[in-house]
Amino acid sequence: MQTVSPHWAYTLQLPPDPRAPGIARGTVRNVVQAHRLAELADTAELLASELVTNAYRHAPGPYALRIRALEPHRLRVGVWDSNPGIPPPFNGEPSPGVPATDSLSEHGRGPSRTGR
Repeated sequence: MQTVSPHWAYTLQLPPDPRAPGIARGTVRNVVQAHRLAELADTAELLASELVTNAYRHAPGPYALRIRALEPHRLRVGVWDSNPGIPPPFNGEPSPGVPATDSLSEHGRGPSRTGR
C-alpha cells in the first residue's frame, strides 16, 4: 500500500541582510532533505537563493521565503517582499525611468534599491 505524504509548507521571515541568501539556501536544503526529497535540493536551493537575493537587493524592508509541497516530488519555492512596485514586463519595451536590458543581462530587471 502506497502512503501519501501530507502537504506541508514552511515560511522563513528574513530581514534585509546580506546573509539572508545563505540562510535561505541552508534552510531549503535541510527542509527538502528532511522530507526525503534530496533529488530536488540543488534546484530548490538555487531558486531560493536567486529569489531571496532579488528581494534583498530590491525590497526596502523584510521579505519571506516559502517552500511548499505540491504533490509527491514537486515543490513550490517563492518569495514575498515588501516592495510595492511591480517590475515592468519583459517584452523588450522599456518602461519610463527603467533602463532597458537584454535577455542575457544579469541585472536591471527590477527597481533599484538606493545605497546598494
